[in-house]
Amino acid sequence: MRQFQFPYENEDKFVNSLRKIKQWCNSSVTSSVLFQIYTYTLNRPKVETVCAIIEKEMPDSYIIGCSTSGNILFGDYCFSEVVVVCTVFEYFTTKLKLLQFPINQENANEVANSLIREVEVTPWCKCVMCYTTMRGISTSDFCDELKNLPDHIQFFGGGAMNIDMNSNYAFVFSSVGTISDHSIVFALMGGEDFNVESTYLTGWKPLGRNLLVTKAKGPVLYELEGKPAYETYYKYLNIKNDEHFFKNTLEFPFFYEHNGINILRAPTAAMEDGSLIMTADMEENVKARIAYGDPWTILKNVDEEALKLKDFIPEALFVFSCAARKTFWGEEEAGKETKPFQSLAPTSGFYTSGEFLRTNGNVNQHNVTLVIAAMREGKRNLDKIPEAELNEQEFSGSVSMINRLATFIQAATEELEEANEQLRLAAIIDGLTQVYNRREIQRRIIEEVDEANKAYNSGSAGKENCLIMMDIDDFKHVNDAYGHQKGDEVLQKLAEMMKTIATQNVPGSSVGRWGGEEFMILLPDTGVKKASVIAELLRVNFQTIDFGEAPSQTISVGVTQMISNEDPDTYCMRVDTALYQGKRNGKNQVVIC
Repeated sequence: MRQFQFPYENEDKFVNSLRKIKQWCNSSVTSSVLFQIYTYTLNRPKVETVCAIIEKEMPDSYIIGCSTSGNILFGDYCFSEVVVVCTVFEYFTTKLKLLQFPINQENANEVANSLIREVEVTPWCKCVMCYTTMRGISTSDFCDELKNLPDHIQFFGGGAMNIDMNSNYAFVFSSVGTISDHSIVFALMGGEDFNVESTYLTGWKPLGRNLLVTKAKGPVLYELEGKPAYETYYKYLNIKNDEHFFKNTLEFPFFYEHNGINILRAPTAAMEDGSLIMTADMEENVKARIAYGDPWTILKNVDEEALKLKDFIPEALFVFSCAARKTFWGEEEAGKETKPFQSLAPTSGFYTSGEFLRTNGNVNQHNVTLVIAAMREGKRNLDKIPEAELNEQEFSGSVSMINRLATFIQAATEELEEANEQLRLAAIIDGLTQVYNRREIQRRIIEEVDEANKAYNSGSAGKENCLIMMDIDDFKHVNDAYGHQKGDEVLQKLAEMMKTIATQNVPGSSVGRWGGEEFMILLPDTGVKKASVIAELLRVNFQTIDFGEAPSQTISVGVTQMISNEDPDTYCMRVDTALYQGKRNGKNQVVIC
């Protein structure tokens, strides 16, 4: 694999560059040639000219490209309006295929399915590189659909953009399609000797406590913790809703878990109602945290990823970096985080409106992220392991002040959250037996009954649920004869046994201390037949427990199933009646009511 990178200056120089490439190809063994064209202006005639010259000089080559928020050549920010990256594949087994589809919100899923069908009939394919316009499109369903790609297929790419970050207009193009502002281009690559590895990095780290997303729809984040989302930025960071809002929030995107990995979402604007327009969709009922970025942390992350890729021994690296990262660094400094990769292999790419990467089988749209695809033909040549030129000189063994303060804040936040969690548990857990206290088990019974009654009243069958109530027989004798410490031991061992048997047989069951030596178990999604079996299991197992000098103990147990439109108090009274019927009938038995 051989790569040529250069800015487009004028037609004559471009033709000369192409002829040199063609001459090199004629003197070497080559299979395919891929041209990637990036432009940070929307000069369509210039793009058409560049494509026409390539098609004339090298008609068998492949062309893909897009408008960008900035271009990357040789691992550094390039100030040229149009840049060209030419990758020559040298193994005859390496193959390429281009696809281009119109895309909008209505057909995005069908486009994903069309790609999947194409990949399934292309056995040599190992990866798909994607350039897409994203104007007016939510990519969530599109990405979800792409999880159905064959397991071995890597997927990466970026969203086309405009150097004016306030403009939504952008375009993509290819040699199998046209320049389009509502289109997507796929480059399928692979072959027996083709190797690819992809990864991503952010460098931004979470800060402060988790915030629950209580209202969101698509890319609009309405509420956090039931309050307008903008209030979080004003309260914690004193970021005002003015013309500097986007710039000021770049350092503090939201950090949350999606599809098992951590991703970032940055706000682009704050609306009058306090909602935030995000760079991509956010989900409701997830926990998000504000993240922070500082140069020291980011460059350290860059070095770590460069060292990982070093062992792959890449021959070319393609990067898709969020436009927010360029804004964060500034154009003059943006190359700091991409130059280390150039020391591994020729590195090129562009600044995007969103980054795509498949991780653990899921395709995710990222933001404020750097996605990297490393490629190589043939086996690893251990004699050619590159020397990574890292940013270590930037660190000089020190840690930035922001990093230290963030570490302090994070540690303090974790201590506070741990203390709050202990207080929360103290309010709902019985201190002696470590099962729920009466207030909490009662709350859970009421909640389960209300949910079942709503289902009944809506015309559906409703969910079955049962209660088991038990009481230790003649427990006062244990306390009187052996002391309260032994009595506590009996209660604790009963509670431990109940939790084990209940959760093993009915995941999601709740065990609570009703009072004194009485206990209650709530069994959701459970009928009376199964509940009675569990009750008998509890009765039999309890009398086998060894209490040392105290004799074995027994329990009386009541079981009942909820009746439709029954109120919680009546439900609990019925199981209580069953329990005391067992007491009156001789104890150590299960009674079903």
